[in-house]
Amino acid sequence: MISRLSSWFPPRRACELARGQTIPSTPLAFLTKVPLHPYSSKKEDTIKAEITKSVKKVKRRDYRDAGIYHRARQRLEANLTRQEELKKQRAEALGDPIRGITTPFVKSFDTATPLEITPSADTTPQETTASDPTQPLSPAGPPHDELLNHFVTRTELTNNLSHSLTLSTPIRSTQRTTADPAREDAEAAVHHRRHLRAQEAMTRIFSLSNANASERTRANIQRCISTFGRHNTDAVLKPKPSIPKPSDLPPTPRAGPDTGSSEVQIAILTAKIRRLADEFDGVSHNDKVNKRNLRLLLHRRQKLLKYLQRKERGGERWQNLIGTLGLTEGTWKGQIEVR
Repeated sequence: MISRLSSWFPPRRACELARGQTIPSTPLAFLTKVPLHPYSSKKEDTIKAEITKSVKKVKRRDYRDAGIYHRARQRLEANLTRQEELKKQRAEALGDPIRGITTPFVKSFDTATPLEITPSADTTPQETTASDPTQPLSPAGPPHDELLNHFVTRTELTNNLSHSLTLSTPIRSTQRTTADPAREDAEAAVHHRRHLRAQEAMTRIFSLSNANASERTRANIQRCISTFGRHNTDAVLKPKPSIPKPSDLPPTPRAGPDTGSSEVQIAILTAKIRRLADEFDGVSHNDKVNKRNLRLLLHRRQKLLKYLQRKERGGERWQNLIGTLGLTEGTWKGQIEVR
């Protein structure tokens, strides 16, 4: 006992404590001034360091002003609040990286029905699009026919129905002396009612409102090709000015509709992304396969948008594509996450 106390107190004081006298109640100040015994262990050194650290901490807390701590806490809370506000502002400026802005053309992807654009007679297609960038440019030439289900157009359905009416109309007798007009009128009325029922049935069969998702996607792809294909937009939109190259060969004519340009591919990807996003937000929110497919389509569209922005440099094709599909900067800038 005396040997252990001698490492903390002088020899005479250690003997007094060993005889049974009381140990001082606050030896911390004394312990901080008395050096350790040269033969003390590491455990005693650790205890000495902890005691010294606690004493300094208590003194620092006692002498610190409470107002300084309160003001520092206020500055920290103000900085955190400002950071959250700036984060929300940046997110709003970039927009939704998946859906962007819902324009009438993008909203028509749900039903796969074309938009009814009726420009005035004294305005050109360029002026109509400049006033309302959300409306797609109408290509030059005759208007495109409405596409129905099963690869049938509205004109084909109307012509076939009128032809079937002509073929199935009851033939009236040429001998009017022996003919029965009442009976012929009754047969014509029955035939007319049957034709109306058949016409209603055919309209429902070929209507895209009764089609499944894959058939609506196919119709949307055809609409994107006819709306953004360069075989139609070259007569309306001016391409980016390029450096003239000396060549004696004439330009190669286009063979068929344009299906591979960046504008068409971006529009087709937007239609597919909207379909997958609607399914993912609904009952299929735990579908991991479609979530991966949605992420792949988003990144593919992001690459095409970056390429088209670099090539067009804000030209008419770029402005028409962004305005019609409602694509914001978040669709091609920054990192896209699907949660």
